[in-house]
Amino acid sequence: MGWRERKHEETYNDSEVEERLKEELPHWYLENGWIRRKYKTSGWKGTLMVVNAVGHLAEAAFHHPDLTVSYAFVIVKLVNHAAKGITNKDFELAHKIEEVIMWQPGKAGGALEGTPDDPRFKYIKYD
Repeated sequence: MGWRERKHEETYNDSEVEERLKEELPHWYLENGWIRRKYKTSGWKGTLMVVNAVGHLAEAAFHHPDLTVSYAFVIVKLVNHAAKGITNKDFELAHKIEEVIMWQPGKAGGALEGTPDDPRFKYIKYD
């Protein structure tokens, strides 16, 4: 059965999780039953922006990660507590978080220029 056919609360085994992460979310990893991602920032201001963005997405999705917050990084941890494992909910929210936090409009070639390449304006460290 493909991942698209799975029920929302159906869990993945560790090898399935690791395979999906490798294919879809290469900066995320599985550790102690959670999928995780560390976002590096340029300091407290950037850290708070990441936390607030993740908080908005989690509340909109009504699926809430655990966060570890420090001066220059945020670790996002996802698991489906009700299902007692990793489900499509975790992957879908991880994708949305990754899309929003790693968005670099200046590279898209549109009207939005993105953050200037100047240390005064840097707030996140892109991969």
